[in-house]
Amino acid sequence: MGDGLIGRGWRRLPHPIRWLGVAVVGGGLIGVGVVFLVLPGPGIPLIVLGLVVLATEFAWAEATLRQVKRRGAQAGGFAKRAARTVRRR
Repeated sequence: MGDGLIGRGWRRLPHPIRWLGVAVVGGGLIGVGVVFLVLPGPGIPLIVLGLVVLATEFAWAEATLRQVKRRGAQAGGFAKRAARTVRRR
């Protein structure tokens, strides 16, 4: 989390409290994001934000976030190629 607005104070908390806070906030963001996949709202950004929060304490979330970034870059490349193909027609 670095030395941002709450970075220093956050890192001074005992590990179990920090772990629980990250789990609750990150899990809540992912849960709301999943709900917004069905209802109107920013579902995917909230899920990614939840992964960002969870990645501050959990290695599995960091690995998942790396995979999401990689797949997002692939999807962006695919969309650019598709847009070029559509423009040519």
